[in-house]
Amino acid sequence: MADSSFDIVSKVDHQEVDNALNQAAKELATRFDFKNTGTTVAWKGDMAIELTSSTEERCRAALDVLKDKLVKRHVSLKALDAGEPRQSGKETRISCTLRAGINRDQASKLNKLIRDRGPKSVKSQVMGEELRVTSKSRDDLQAVQQLVREADLDFAVQFVNYR
Repeated sequence: MADSSFDIVSKVDHQEVDNALNQAAKELATRFDFKNTGTTVAWKGDMAIELTSSTEERCRAALDVLKDKLVKRHVSLKALDAGEPRQSGKETRISCTLRAGINRDQASKLNKLIRDRGPKSVKSQVMGEELRVTSKSRDDLQAVQQLVREADLDFAVQFVNYR
Protein backbone atom coordinates (compact mmCIF):
# COMPACT_ATOMS: atom_id res chain seq x y z
CA MET A 1 0.00 0.00 0.00
CA ALA A 2 1.33 3.44 -0.92
CA ASP A 3 2.06 6.07 1.71
CA SER A 4 -0.46 8.83 2.31
CA SER A 5 0.77 12.38 2.88
CA PHE A 6 -0.13 16.01 3.38
CA ASP A 7 1.77 19.29 3.58
CA ILE A 8 1.75 21.77 6.46
CA VAL A 9 2.04 25.31 5.10
CA SER A 10 1.60 28.85 6.35
CA LYS A 11 -0.12 30.88 3.65
CA VAL A 12 -2.36 33.92 3.54
CA ASP A 13 -5.30 34.07 1.14
CA HIS A 14 -4.52 37.41 -0.48
CA GLN A 15 -8.06 37.81 -1.86
CA GLU A 16 -9.64 37.31 1.57
CA VAL A 17 -7.26 39.86 3.10
CA ASP A 18 -8.13 42.28 0.30
CA ASN A 19 -11.85 41.76 0.96
CA ALA A 20 -11.34 42.35 4.70
CA LEU A 21 -9.30 45.48 3.94
CA ASN A 22 -12.04 46.85 1.67
CA GLN A 23 -14.72 46.11 4.28
CA ALA A 24 -12.66 47.82 6.98
CA ALA A 25 -12.08 50.87 4.76
CA LYS A 26 -15.80 51.10 4.05
CA GLU A 27 -16.67 50.87 7.75
CA LEU A 28 -14.05 53.50 8.67
CA ALA A 29 -15.52 55.85 6.06
CA THR A 30 -19.09 55.50 7.36
CA ARG A 31 -18.70 55.21 11.15
CA PHE A 32 -19.53 58.31 13.17
CA ASP A 33 -16.58 58.00 15.58
CA PHE A 34 -14.13 58.09 12.64
CA LYS A 35 -15.71 61.17 11.05
CA ASN A 36 -13.18 63.95 10.30
CA THR A 37 -10.24 61.95 11.66
CA GLY A 38 -8.70 61.15 8.25
CA THR A 39 -8.52 57.47 9.12
CA THR A 40 -7.56 55.22 6.22
CA VAL A 41 -6.43 51.66 5.70
CA ALA A 42 -4.63 50.67 2.49
CA TRP A 43 -2.17 48.25 0.92
CA LYS A 44 1.46 49.29 1.13
CA GLY A 45 3.14 46.82 -1.19
CA ASP A 46 2.22 43.18 -1.73
CA MET A 47 2.28 41.86 1.86
CA ALA A 48 2.00 45.07 3.91
CA ILE A 49 -0.90 47.21 5.12
CA GLU A 50 -0.74 50.74 6.50
CA LEU A 51 -3.29 52.44 8.74
CA THR A 52 -3.23 56.24 9.14
CA SER A 53 -5.24 58.53 11.39
CA SER A 54 -5.02 61.89 13.11
CA THR A 55 -4.67 60.38 16.61
CA GLU A 56 -3.07 57.29 18.07
CA GLU A 57 -6.37 56.14 19.66
CA ARG A 58 -8.25 56.29 16.34
CA CYS A 59 -5.38 54.43 14.64
CA ARG A 60 -5.55 51.63 17.24
CA ALA A 61 -9.35 51.52 16.86
CA ALA A 62 -8.93 51.21 13.07
CA LEU A 63 -6.53 48.30 13.66
CA ASP A 64 -9.22 46.63 15.81
CA VAL A 65 -11.75 47.10 12.99
CA LEU A 66 -9.29 45.52 10.50
CA LYS A 67 -8.62 42.58 12.84
CA ASP A 68 -12.37 42.06 13.28
CA LYS A 69 -12.86 41.96 9.49
CA LEU A 70 -9.93 39.53 9.06
CA VAL A 71 -11.43 37.16 11.64
CA LYS A 72 -14.81 37.30 9.90
CA ARG A 73 -13.09 36.40 6.61
CA HIS A 74 -11.36 33.41 8.32
CA VAL A 75 -7.84 34.85 8.10
CA SER A 76 -5.75 33.97 11.15
CA LEU A 77 -4.50 36.94 13.17
CA LYS A 78 -1.24 35.03 13.67
CA ALA A 79 -0.42 35.95 10.07
CA LEU A 80 -0.80 39.69 10.82
CA ASP A 81 2.22 41.38 12.38
CA ALA A 82 1.14 44.87 13.48
CA GLY A 83 3.81 47.37 14.43
CA GLU A 84 3.65 50.10 17.03
CA PRO A 85 1.92 53.42 16.25
CA ARG A 86 4.37 56.11 15.14
CA GLN A 87 3.98 59.82 14.53
CA SER A 88 4.53 61.03 11.00
CA GLY A 89 3.95 64.76 10.85
CA LYS A 90 0.37 65.40 11.96
CA GLU A 91 -0.64 61.77 11.40
CA THR A 92 -0.20 58.55 13.31
CA ARG A 93 0.63 55.43 11.30
CA ILE A 94 0.63 51.72 12.01
CA SER A 95 2.43 49.42 9.58
CA CYS A 96 1.29 45.80 9.42
CA THR A 97 2.93 42.96 7.54
CA LEU A 98 1.46 39.62 6.54
CA ARG A 99 3.60 36.61 7.38
CA ALA A 100 3.58 33.63 5.05
CA GLY A 101 5.80 30.57 4.79
CA ILE A 102 7.38 28.37 7.42
CA ASN A 103 10.99 29.26 8.21
CA ARG A 104 13.69 26.81 9.37
CA ASP A 105 13.09 27.35 13.11
CA GLN A 106 9.33 26.91 12.80
CA ALA A 107 9.79 23.78 10.66
CA SER A 108 12.16 22.23 13.18
CA LYS A 109 9.73 23.09 15.99
CA LEU A 110 6.92 21.30 14.09
CA ASN A 111 9.23 18.37 13.29
CA LYS A 112 10.12 17.98 16.96
CA LEU A 113 6.45 18.17 18.00
CA ILE A 114 5.44 15.48 15.48
CA ARG A 115 8.39 13.25 16.41
CA ASP A 116 7.85 13.54 20.18
CA ARG A 117 4.05 13.45 20.50
CA GLY A 118 2.80 12.05 17.19
CA PRO A 119 2.26 8.43 16.14
CA LYS A 120 5.50 6.52 15.58
CA SER A 121 4.66 5.53 11.98
CA VAL A 122 4.62 9.18 10.86
CA LYS A 123 7.60 10.75 9.09
CA SER A 124 8.05 14.46 8.37
CA GLN A 125 10.53 16.38 6.26
CA VAL A 126 11.10 20.02 5.37
CA MET A 127 10.50 20.94 1.73
CA GLY A 128 11.24 24.62 1.16
CA GLU A 129 8.66 26.66 3.06
CA GLU A 130 6.45 23.69 3.88
CA LEU A 131 6.59 20.48 5.86
CA ARG A 132 5.58 17.16 4.26
CA VAL A 133 4.12 14.55 6.61
CA THR A 134 3.83 10.93 5.39
CA SER A 135 2.50 7.69 6.85
CA LYS A 136 0.92 4.41 5.73
CA SER A 137 -2.11 5.08 7.93
CA ARG A 138 -4.49 7.95 7.17
CA ASP A 139 -5.71 7.79 10.77
CA ASP A 140 -2.19 8.60 11.95
CA LEU A 141 -2.09 11.59 9.58
CA GLN A 142 -5.38 12.84 11.00
CA ALA A 143 -3.96 12.43 14.51
CA VAL A 144 -0.98 14.59 13.49
CA GLN A 145 -3.33 17.25 12.08
CA GLN A 146 -5.22 17.30 15.38
CA LEU A 147 -1.94 17.50 17.31
CA VAL A 148 -0.74 20.48 15.24
CA ARG A 149 -4.13 22.25 15.55
CA GLU A 150 -4.03 21.92 19.34
CA ALA A 151 -0.40 23.03 19.64
CA ASP A 152 0.19 26.63 20.70
CA LEU A 153 2.13 27.86 17.66
CA ASP A 154 3.06 31.48 16.99
CA PHE A 155 2.24 31.18 13.28
CA ALA A 156 -0.82 30.15 11.27
CA VAL A 157 -0.85 26.70 9.68
CA GLN A 158 -2.95 25.09 6.97
CA PHE A 159 -3.03 21.53 5.67
CA VAL A 160 -2.89 21.10 1.91
CA ASN A 161 -2.12 18.49 -0.74
CA TYR A 162 -3.76 15.62 1.16
CA ARG A 163 -3.18 12.33 -0.68
